[in-house]
Order: sequence, then C-alpha cells, then structure tokens
Amino acid sequence: MEIFLDIKMTRQVTLFIFVLSLGFVLGQVSYSIPEEMAKGSLIGNIAHDLGLQIKRLTSGKARIFTRDSDEYVELNRERGVLLVKERIDREALCKKTTPCALHFEIILENPMEFYSVAIQITDINDNAPTFEKDKIHFKISESAVIGAKFSLERAVDLDVGINDLKSYTLKPTDNFALKLHNNPDGNKNVEMVLQKPLDREKQEQINLVLTAVDGGEPQMSGTMLIVITVLDINDNAPVFTQQIYKATVTENSSKGTVVAVVSASDADEGPNSKITYSIRNTLDDVRRTFKINEENGEVILIGNIDFEESRIYQIHLLASDEGGLTDSCKLIVDVQDTNDNIPEIHIMSKSTIISEDASINTVVTMISVEDKDSSQNGNIKCYTQENMPFSLKSSKNYFYSLVSDSELDREMASEYNITVTCSDEGVPSLSSSVTLTLQISDVNDNAPVFERSSYEAYIVENNTPGLSIFTVKATDADWNQNARVSYILEDSSVNGVPVSSYVSISADSGVIHAVRSFDYEQIKDFQFHIKAQDGGSPPLSSNVSVKILIQDQNDNPPQVLYPVQTGGSVVAEMVPRSADVGYLVTKVVAVDVDSGQNAWLSYKLQKATDRALFEVGSQNGEIRTIRQVTDKDAVKQRLTVIVEDNGQPSRSATVIVNVAVADSFPEVLSEFTDFPHDKEYNDNLTFYLVLALAVVSFLFITCLVVIISVKIYRWRQSRILYHSNLPVIPYYPPRYSDTLGTGTLPHVYNYEVCRTTDSRKSDNKFGGAGGQNVLIMDPSSTGTMQRIQSEKSILDEPDSPLEQKPPNNDWRFTQGQRPGPSGPHMPYGTHIRWTPKNGTRATGGPEVAMGTGPWPQPPTEAEQLQALMAAANEVSEATATLGPGTMGLSTRYSPQFTLQHVPDYRQNVYIPGSTATLTSNPQQQQATAQQATQQALPPPQASAQAEPPKAAQTPASKKKSTKKEKK
Repeated sequence: MEIFLDIKMTRQVTLFIFVLSLGFVLGQVSYSIPEEMAKGSLIGNIAHDLGLQIKRLTSGKARIFTRDSDEYVELNRERGVLLVKERIDREALCKKTTPCALHFEIILENPMEFYSVAIQITDINDNAPTFEKDKIHFKISESAVIGAKFSLERAVDLDVGINDLKSYTLKPTDNFALKLHNNPDGNKNVEMVLQKPLDREKQEQINLVLTAVDGGEPQMSGTMLIVITVLDINDNAPVFTQQIYKATVTENSSKGTVVAVVSASDADEGPNSKITYSIRNTLDDVRRTFKINEENGEVILIGNIDFEESRIYQIHLLASDEGGLTDSCKLIVDVQDTNDNIPEIHIMSKSTIISEDASINTVVTMISVEDKDSSQNGNIKCYTQENMPFSLKSSKNYFYSLVSDSELDREMASEYNITVTCSDEGVPSLSSSVTLTLQISDVNDNAPVFERSSYEAYIVENNTPGLSIFTVKATDADWNQNARVSYILEDSSVNGVPVSSYVSISADSGVIHAVRSFDYEQIKDFQFHIKAQDGGSPPLSSNVSVKILIQDQNDNPPQVLYPVQTGGSVVAEMVPRSADVGYLVTKVVAVDVDSGQNAWLSYKLQKATDRALFEVGSQNGEIRTIRQVTDKDAVKQRLTVIVEDNGQPSRSATVIVNVAVADSFPEVLSEFTDFPHDKEYNDNLTFYLVLALAVVSFLFITCLVVIISVKIYRWRQSRILYHSNLPVIPYYPPRYSDTLGTGTLPHVYNYEVCRTTDSRKSDNKFGGAGGQNVLIMDPSSTGTMQRIQSEKSILDEPDSPLEQKPPNNDWRFTQGQRPGPSGPHMPYGTHIRWTPKNGTRATGGPEVAMGTGPWPQPPTEAEQLQALMAAANEVSEATATLGPGTMGLSTRYSPQFTLQHVPDYRQNVYIPGSTATLTSNPQQQQATAQQATQQALPPPQASAQAEPPKAAQTPASKKKSTKKEKK
C-alpha cells in the first residue's frame, strides 16, 4: 500500500457552532482523507479547528461517540488531534456510494458539550477491474450476419470516480469488434460485434481476450477469455417484450415470492426457437437474493430483503436460444419499507450520582435515539414515567437530555430508577426502553431528633459509681457521616456542683452512667440537658431534658431519741408498786431518716427481767404493765427494746430501759448501785459461753472414743468366748435371730426418739433387750408400772431417775424364761407418746402379755447346763467391769439402770439383760408370770390429763426458792 502514500491529502475544515438553551454547544467539523491511510496517521487538529484549548479536552474527558460498533478514528487529548485508529477501506465502508464519510460526535463533560465531526473518505486506485468469470463460452452460427451483436459480461471495479472502470479492449479483432453503450445510470454495456462472417469449416472455435482498464494512477486492468464455438445457421435472436421491467416487493417478504415475470420471443423454429432465461448480474447480491426460472422467466425471491440495507435492485436478464443468439433487458425492483426496526437508544453521557441540593434543569444524562426505518416508521418520540422529578428535553436530530425539573430530597427517595421509553409512529408501533439508576447524594439538612421530648429515669441510692442508668436515643434522617449522632452533656450545675460530677454520657451509644454514688437523704432528684449532634459540616444538633429521680434504700437504721442512752449515769423509770394493769411506764421514741416503708418503725421487747410484767406497743413504743405489780416483783427491772424498720432487709436499733419498781427514791437508790456492773457482766457472758461450748465438745468426743473402745473390747471378748472349748449350742426359735451372731445373751440396745416441730407433741420409743423394763418376777415390785405412769414427768424433767425396786431375792425361771437358747430373746420395747393434751400412753410388744411362745423342741438338760455355765462366765466378766454407783453397767444396759437394780448374784444366778433370777420355787414362778402379764397392760392413769402450766416465777420468787433449796 505504499504506492498510495504519495497521494496528496486534501482536507477541508468547516466549523459550525450553535449555542443551545440546554447549556451545551453543538458544532460541526468536516475533514477529507484518502482511504487506506496507515494506523496513527494524522487526520486533523480538532482542538484548533473547534477553537478549544487542549486543557479543556483533558478536563472535560473528551471522547468520541459513534453509533457504529467499528471505530476508525481516535482522539489524542494531549495533542488535541484526531488520528487513524484502524485501516479505512472505502469500498468495504461505502461500496459504490459517494461521497463516503464517517460521522461521529466528540463529547465533553463539566459542562456537557458535544461536537459533530464528519470525515470524507476519498477513493484511491486500489482495486483492479475484475470479471465474474475468467472464461465464457459463445455458440455462434456460421450464418451470423455481419453486425451481429453479442453481449459480454461487464467488468466490475470497486473504485469510484476516475479510478473506476474506463475502457475495454478485445483481441484479436479478426472477426469481432468491441462496442460500448452508455447507460443512463453511468454504466457501460459491452457488446461484441461480428465484422467478418464466420466459417465453421475454417475455424470451429475462436478464442478472444477481453481486457478491462480503469482510469487510475497507475492504471490497472482485468481480463476474461471468450471461447466462441461456431454453429450451424441460426439467424434469429430472442427479443424481450420490454427493455426495462419494473416491480415492487415488501421487505421481509417470504422466500419463494414471485417478484416479476419477463418474456422473450424467437422467430426461429425448432430447437433454435427455444429460449433460456438467466441473470447476468455479477458481483452484487442480486444472484443471492433473486433467481429466474430458465423456462418461463419468473423472477423469484430466494433471500432476505432489508429496506435498510438496499432500497432498490437492478436485475440484468438475458434470453438466449439454442443457436446462441441472445437479448437482454433490465428489471428494476423497488423495496417497500415496513416497521421492523425498534428505536435504538444510545447513552452518550450519564451521571450516576446527583446531590440532593442540585439546582433545577441540571443535566443528568444525554442520550441519542435512532430508528433505521423511514418515513413515519422512523419518527421517534421519547418520554419518562410520571411522578418523577426528571424530564426529557429534546434537541435536533433526536438528541435528548435528561434534566431535573423539581427539588430533590434524599430522605424521601435516596435512589431513582428512571425508565426512558422511545417509540416510533409505525403501525404497529415499536418501542424500546432503558433504565437509568441515579443515586441521590446526601446533604446535611436534618438535625438529630430524640425519641422523646423529655426523659425521666430512676436510680436506687447507694449505687455503684459507673452504673448504667438508662439510654437516650436520637436518630438523624441523613445518611452516613451526616447521620452519625454524638451525645454531649450540656454544662449545668446541681446545687452549685457541675452536673458532670453526677452523671456522664457515652458519646457513641447515649448510655448515661452515674459518676458517683447517690444519697437519697442528700439529693432526691436533679435535671440536666443532653445535646445530640450529627457529624455533618456544619453540624446540626438538638437538645433534650433529662430528669433523674433518686429512689430511697433502707440504708439508715432507726435512731432512738428517747430514752437517751448515757454512758456515765443510769436513768431509770419509776413504777409504783400500786400500778395497775396498763400503767404507762415510758415511751420509746425513735425516727428513721429513710422514707416510705423504710421509715415505718415497729417496737419489740427483746429481753426483760420479767416478761410477764411489761409489754411494748408495736406501733407507738409505749411500755406498759400487763399485770398488777406485786411486792414479790424485783425492784430492778431491765428491759431491752428493739426498734425495727420495714425495709428489705430491715434495720434495727436497741435501747435499754431501766425500770425501778418502788414507791420511794431511797429504795431505788440502794438497789441501783449494781447497774454499772451489768455491762461488764454482759461482756464476760460471751466468753463463758464459748468456753462452755468448747468443754462440752471435748467431753463429747472423749465419751465417744471411750464408748467405741469398750464396744470393741467386748466384741473381742465375745469372739474369744465363741472360740473357747466349752461347747455352747445356741438354739433359736424360728422368729428370733441373734443380734451379734454369737453368744446367748443380747448385746444391742436401741433408743429411738421421734419429735415433731410442735413442742410437747413427740414420740419417744425406748427399745431394750430381753424385756428388762417389763418382766419383774417379784410380785411386790412396781417399778415397771411406776415407770410407765411417770413417763410424762420423765420427759419434762429428764434428769430425774426412774424409780424401780430391786427384784425379789428368790428369782425363778419358767420354761419360757430360761436364758441362752431356752430364754426369750425377741427385742421389743416400750413406746411413749406425747399427746396434744400432754398425756402419755405406753404399749409393749406382743410378748409382754403372752410371755413367750412354746418352743418347737425343748432343750435337753445338757444344753441347759451349758447355757447356765456360759451365763455364769459372762456374769463374772461383768462383775470385773462394775464401777461405783452403777457397777459399770451403764454402757451395757438401760440408762436408768442404777445400783439398786443389780441383784445379789452370789445367792442367785443373775442373767444380764434380764430382771429374772433362777430359783427352784415353782409357785413363785407362776405368780411372777401372772404379775408380768398384768403389768404389761396399760394402766388407767397413763392417759390422764396433763397438769396446767405453772405460773411464771418472778425474780423475787426465784430468789426465795433458791434460798430454800440452799437450806
């Protein structure tokens, strides 16, 4: 392509500037350049030609907007020039259309401007003439007359102007000459004319070369070989009925549609009169769009017709007979437009964000609309949806600007989806739309707003410093930084103290914290203001009032105002001995600095020398007598009154009231000399209580160790007896079991005490072995019955011993009372119950009334002898462990068993665990058994009514009784 670079480039610049009312400038510049320029070649200085500065191109982000997808030109902002971006081929771009030009716009922003630019592409001789076929064949009769014409294929040159096809030459020219005919459309028909008759006998085939030459610089050419076959005589050529045919067809017509019918006739007869039709068009799209029926001349549509691509078709038709004679005609097909193209919307420039304080008529987006249809089908109208603060304003050539037509508020709508719809006027109408998303940027135009007009909160006094009281909340309708709310404590004072020393507030969360611990008795409420300020520039703010109410807590004990407690002197109230019931001794006066129920006071008498003499009013604190004062009442009366409030938890204070029961002052003075020592006495009392508790604990542990040691020792002795050589054959009734596994005597004694929470309503059950508390063989003995009858006094006075007479010296055993395997060993006991009337009832086991059941197999005399020897051995061991008073049996037998219960085992055989003595008197045995049966029955006086409670003793009476006891 270097041969074309020497062509002189001409350039024309035309500038038209129009000032529009929309705020942007429309101008036009035209350039002319040759095709096939190298990439990067200079087209023109657009900045200079438009009168713009290069800085304006850079700041305005100048760019090229073209409706076509191919971009052949680029803009250099730094130099302000237009350059060739891609190789431009005029023939591919415009084909035969002249003039050929590129149209595009240059867009500038801030403010928005655009300029139209047209670049005319001039042709260079870069295409040689070409024929569709390299070789064609003719069949010519030898009888062809001189001057006979034969139409030849035209050559096609894609160039235009002087570079287009210029002339044809035919060689050799012995028989034929070349003749050209100019058509109204500027094309030339090429005919080959016979100049010399043909002689098939001399030359059956003739080869000619047709050369087509253009007028370019340098000149270019194309050739085609013509092969002529000489035929026999055919002296008539086909003739069309018309030289020019016209037809119309609607675009997008279906394939197979018959567009037109042409007809030709031939005067010859026979095979020479048969006509064949064909299309002579070469390089255009006619043959891909149309075809002709070779026999009847129907022109049929075989391709798609688009009015926007080609509005007219010229079809060259040829009629030829069998002799090779031909005739030609032209068919002109007009294409009719239909509304088959929707409007195309092109976004030239757009903004995605606009400030909410933007002025009216601010340009947001510039669009261009195009419809390829024609006439009414190409007329376009554009519009947007209703209720939008934006509208479209139109300019010439279907350019639109989307502008704001009312004020914007981001708080009402932060985003707009604007749909621009464009429709044509065709039938039916076609439309297209595009949706533009526009964000509204925020401006700080809203102040923070609190959720309430004022706040009120409560906090309990004695709070921990830093405690969260409550939270204030303010919202800002703005966005992002403009909506970020900070909380500030307004400067003020409470009772002359800055409010910041009372509370603080978190700037981010609005949480109010207590700075100090509040005291309800000092401050009950206070008020301050909080400011909410946003983060905008300048910031906006609002205030709110906050009131804090302090709630009372029971943190103050009652204070006794009267009687006044003094450390150096004794104050006493005088009560005459003649005072009646309800006599007002004094009144305790106390106050509580708390409020509400925390200040409600109640009075109780905690301690008193004589509780039966005085009482305290629970509400008024008045101390009155509850009975008649007597001479027996002590002179010195000490009352401890506790004053308690109603808080949770409650607090209290105590006061000591000294009361003197006397009729004269000297009597009081002599008795009250000991009062100063009461404090020292109370101080020593605690020490003595602690010391007594320690001593009792030590004695309990010591006794527990001794008991366990004795148990272990006796268990070891029983094991030794069990492994001795003395054969002891234990024999047990079916319902009896050995409590220790070995030996013949029981060793386990159970004591079970069941008490209820209500005093004097308890169950006591004493369990013993061998019935030592029931079976008494001495008829004269009443110990067991006396014990049952005196159970009530035993429970009231546990220190009093049970009275039981010693057994008869003459003990006897019946058959059912023998020790060892022949004696009763069923454990049973006596139950003692406190009834609601403080009475008692005693019951015994079933064996008490019955004695013992019959033995299944009575033991032999040898077995009885072995049992007696074992019992004697155990008695001797027990004798060694006897101590003074109780003979060492207190840990083995019942706790009430004293020295008087121990029999004289030197005269009779004593069985431990039983009150029986072996004897040989059978009558005494029977009497003893009958007496035991009668004693097992509950006595009538066991359920007697309890004695009424004794009157409370006064200190004076206690002193007298104490003196009697000492005597």
